[in-house]
Amino acid sequence: MASESSPLLAYRLLGEEGAALPANGAGAPGGASARKLSTFLGVVVPTVLSMFSIVVFLRIGFVVGHAGLLQALAMLLVAYFILALTVLSVCAIATNGAVQGGGAYFMISRTLGPEVGGSIGLMFYLANVCGCAVSLLGLVESVLDVFGADATGTSGLRVLPQGYGWNLLYGSLLLGLVGGVCTLGAGLYARASFLTFLLVSGSLASVLISFVAVGPRDIRLTPRPGPNGSSLPPRFGHFTGFNSNTLKDNLGAGYAEDYTTGAMMNFASVFAVLFNGCTGIMAGANMSGELKDPSRAIPLGTIVAVAYTFFVYVLLFFLSSFTCGRTLLQEDYGFFRAISLWPPLVLIGIYATALSASMSSLIGASRILHALARDDLFGVILAPAKVVSRGGNPWAAVLYSWGLVQLVLLAGKLNTLAAVVTVFYLVAYAAVDLSCLSLEWASAPNFRPTFSLFSWHTCLLGVASCLLMMFLISPGAAGGSLLLMGLLAALLTVRGGPSSWGYVSQALLFHQVRKYLLRLDVRKDHVKFWRPQLLLLVGNPRGSLPLLRLANQLKKGGLYVLGHVTLGDLDSLPSDPVQPQYGAWLSLVDRAQVKAFVDLTLSPSVRQGAQHLLRISGLGGMKPNTLVLGFYDDTPPQDHFLTDPAFSEPADSTREGSSPALSTLFPPPRAPGSPRALSPQDYVATVADALKMNKNVVLARASGALPPERLSRGSGGTSQLHHVDVWPLNLLRPRGGPGYVDVCGLFLLQMATILGMVPAWHSARLRIFLCLGPREAPGAAEGRLRALLSQLRIRAEVQEVVWGEGAGAGEPEAEEEGDFVNSGWGDAEAEALARSANALVRAQQGRGTGGGPGGPEGGDAEGTTTALTFLYLPRPPADPARYPRYLALLETLTRDLGPTLLVHGVTPVTCTDL
Repeated sequence: MASESSPLLAYRLLGEEGAALPANGAGAPGGASARKLSTFLGVVVPTVLSMFSIVVFLRIGFVVGHAGLLQALAMLLVAYFILALTVLSVCAIATNGAVQGGGAYFMISRTLGPEVGGSIGLMFYLANVCGCAVSLLGLVESVLDVFGADATGTSGLRVLPQGYGWNLLYGSLLLGLVGGVCTLGAGLYARASFLTFLLVSGSLASVLISFVAVGPRDIRLTPRPGPNGSSLPPRFGHFTGFNSNTLKDNLGAGYAEDYTTGAMMNFASVFAVLFNGCTGIMAGANMSGELKDPSRAIPLGTIVAVAYTFFVYVLLFFLSSFTCGRTLLQEDYGFFRAISLWPPLVLIGIYATALSASMSSLIGASRILHALARDDLFGVILAPAKVVSRGGNPWAAVLYSWGLVQLVLLAGKLNTLAAVVTVFYLVAYAAVDLSCLSLEWASAPNFRPTFSLFSWHTCLLGVASCLLMMFLISPGAAGGSLLLMGLLAALLTVRGGPSSWGYVSQALLFHQVRKYLLRLDVRKDHVKFWRPQLLLLVGNPRGSLPLLRLANQLKKGGLYVLGHVTLGDLDSLPSDPVQPQYGAWLSLVDRAQVKAFVDLTLSPSVRQGAQHLLRISGLGGMKPNTLVLGFYDDTPPQDHFLTDPAFSEPADSTREGSSPALSTLFPPPRAPGSPRALSPQDYVATVADALKMNKNVVLARASGALPPERLSRGSGGTSQLHHVDVWPLNLLRPRGGPGYVDVCGLFLLQMATILGMVPAWHSARLRIFLCLGPREAPGAAEGRLRALLSQLRIRAEVQEVVWGEGAGAGEPEAEEEGDFVNSGWGDAEAEALARSANALVRAQQGRGTGGGPGGPEGGDAEGTTTALTFLYLPRPPADPARYPRYLALLETLTRDLGPTLLVHGVTPVTCTDL
């Protein structure tokens, strides 16, 4: 059931006039009042102008002249196919919910997360900034080609002085005009764009009419310098009117040198120029914050604009091929003026498209920047861009972007940046396709866009096509853009970002994990692939941090679940007290740096709660097979939150999504003498319950005394040598015996070996103590054990110790393994046996490692200490009345041994086969 703070309540279902309205204008800078633009003015017009740009007037002849009509049409189809794939993804995302300001950045960041979205958003912003500068300098060059004092064309007024300073001045003046329009708001920009659209449409109409109305003529071409600077005779291109021979000559490719650069053209270079002029499909989406209904306007307007520009390009290709000779097409890219009924109208169209492209880039950049600043991804660097006017216009972001464009203008000619700008655009398009692909693959129920003409195939093909085009246009720029995106994403990951947007990666992980969990068949389990899957029951983590980390080391890539039982009865409570606790426990997992899941339950008693967790924790083939408990004794718990560096540092509570200090989320440790939630009877009963459920059991005592370097995530390098001692024999049995070969003994060996695989324990030496009976010959059992260790690929030192001499002679043997309290032994004898076993273990802890067969080289290891001891945990007695006595014997056995793990295994875990 949804909580009362459900995100659905962030939106009013009905506005004052009965229309569906977001509560805050769906993120528009100034709320709903700032949303004024219709589909035509807000999407169609800017997208058409951006996709035409200056290419439609100055590069039609270039493409058809070099590639020929057939290859030009093929290039156009491929380019628009790639763009159409991205348009389909944009339409799907835009119709799946409320689209806020920021356009493509908003779509990407709210799908792929702030790290990827922020990095690509910043690159998309820089692409728009540089695109604005490129358009302005292209406009300046177009003006100077006609009116410049140094113009080389066949006609012109030649009144404007030229040079770097003059070019910068002209560009700055035009930028001031563009910036002024954008600063005054989206309304004025829309009206200016509409006026520009009318001028461009009129200019194109005059060109189309001229193809039909103008008769054949010869057009003088720009003169080329001859050898040694001499001038060549004038050359002419031919406008033939509609002529089948002209069409036949223009069908095939005829790649030659570009007369403006001297470079030899080929399919890739011509295609790159054509594609550069078409990458404006996001111009309308960038205005999402000012659109009345962005979810409808963006898909509809973008599709209309793409279809319209495609039709115009195809028409111009056909008309040029039918009427213009190859020489004219290749030698005069501005031939539209020469064949126009009124040439100045073509100039107006050229200047209008360049001016509109710069306006579209600047206002799109400002909206992206404002969205980035509002999301606070880059901190104080972008903070000034948050400022908006009373009407909701982000004028500060416009000024910010205006300043950056002015800096780019200082670089002068930007031909080298044109490819970088296009590559940055393609990165954003690929990210939009990837966002839609991720949503489709995640199969989230809430992804149900009203636009359905897409599939994961189109999204995947769109991603691949954009990446291919990036490297086709400029391999260096493509590699650099991906590297920049990675660096920005890493920066945002380190800095942290909002966690309330929803990550599609989580949905994808859920989808894949569910699929593979269904394939994880428990019936196919095999002992050679066994790994520990731990359930650690924790009362208060403040006193259990060392055990949390030790259990994390013991899991060996298996499942690790932190379980906690909250005492209570849901019938007597107004709500479930467990659910609000998950956040604190997950924060604990993060701060402790353990790879664990969290499972909490509510139960009248700890024992019943432990039964719940043992039965229901995990899923499918990933369920706990080993229960880990702290030891039950009277030692007062320590507050490790006060001494552990990961918890003693205060949490950053100023960043969004940060949690308060964990010390405030968990109660202080239990005071000495205070009542406990678990009785000794229930503690032993919990152990017995786990064994009845065929779960292995590990009881950890004094884990807080473990050397800190052994609990770290590093290599554990230290000058102090440590031992890990393993006693694979039930020391509380009345007689010695081959306990090292039973299931429980082998389980001890396996767990100790697993711990030795952890980097922090690599330098620790494993010692196995073999207990001999008083009449057992030394050497024979050790040989058998060494042979077993060799088969199991376990490297350890084996030491024989005599056990049982003077204890247990003539006494009755236990009726079953570990059930010593039901045998003929009394409490006093059992207590004496436990004290004797404890003394034996402590005596061996104080001895160094001797050299010998199977042991580490080096002989004496004076100064070594035992870091951890593994002991055989006997089964609890069958009679519950004996549980307290059983626990007392375990306490005696492990007293003063330091960190100790009492282990009882019930499942085979070792294998000698491949």
